Amino acid sequence: MRRQIEIGLLFSRAGSYALIAGSGRAGALQAIDEINADPALDLTFIPVERDPQGNIDLYQPLCAEILSATSARHVIGTTTSWSRKEVIPTLEKAGGTLWYPCPYEGFEASDHVVYTHACPNQHLVPLMEWALPRYGRRAYLVGSNYIWGWESNRVARDLVVAAGGTVLGERYLRLGDTDVSRMIEEVRATRPDFILNSLIGPSSYEFLSALAQLRQQDAALGAVPVLTCNVTECELPAIGAVAEGLVSVGPYFHGATGWPGDGQVFESSMEAAAHVAVRTLAALLAHRPGAEALSLQSLLDRPDDALHGIDPATHHLTLPSLIAEVRDGRFKVVAERAAVHPDPYLSRRIEIRPPDRPSLRVITQ
Repeated sequence: MRRQIEIGLLFSRAGSYALIAGSGRAGALQAIDEINADPALDLTFIPVERDPQGNIDLYQPLCAEILSATSARHVIGTTTSWSRKEVIPTLEKAGGTLWYPCPYEGFEASDHVVYTHACPNQHLVPLMEWALPRYGRRAYLVGSNYIWGWESNRVARDLVVAAGGTVLGERYLRLGDTDVSRMIEEVRATRPDFILNSLIGPSSYEFLSALAQLRQQDAALGAVPVLTCNVTECELPAIGAVAEGLVSVGPYFHGATGWPGDGQVFESSMEAAAHVAVRTLAALLAHRPGAEALSLQSLLDRPDDALHGIDPATHHLTLPSLIAEVRDGRFKVVAERAAVHPDPYLSRRIEIRPPDRPSLRVITQ
């Protein structure tokens, strides 16, 4: 008889980052369906869904409701770092575990979180190593006004300055704000070599749209690239044609091979990371009656080859690092690194290499 195991899903289906959350939710639900149809497994996952609707004040109580009103001890979801940090104290009190499927700013390793997407040495650092020798060292930084934007730009600033570069400006918008006029005027005035965009949702879409208008007015700005660590395929329809040329980084882009290991095709890295979260949880629980009630530390107290890629010290995954550019409406991978071991605290020395010593393999087709 298959064990019936409830797991929580905590994704917003409304609000400024609904597209990102929706992609993660789709990946989690697809994995649940696959697990429940797999005759080799002795468990069935029963999803317990809660929808915070993009309201930061709802994440903590809804997570608490999942952990108190059901038997679920594992929750897949949250999108922003703000929402992740909101639920960690609740997970600590209840002995629960969050499986977090989004890129984040690092400098965290909770005993109650498994991070299935990239941390800075897997996204921002490879992106800067690739971009600085190619585009130049005069950067303009924009971001949403919370920890993801602050910390991403802090690390980027450190990397630019260490490489002998200059940060010409650094501006933030609150989540959902679309008044990008000051940012655009500063781009016009400073004329950077590149822009790092850590804005989220509609703020990012409006910035890219306004920048496209500026490029039409000022031909010299037409070649200024925009880099990002958080835009994926799930947002390209909302961005439209102004996404052309956007450079992004992540462990997966639609159609790429190598991760996840089963070769399935996903809409985005958010969908893939949520799918990996559910499949990895199932592998850790399968044929271990009672394991669903164990703490994360106890669940991971196994030989390395049984951890399914989870680093037992930091609970992050070893991931590919792919750099891709939007060409003809879709991301095309232009450089890649096969496997980057997680270093969420950036404890290892980082050195921006000159152009004749590329740190990523360039792909030509």
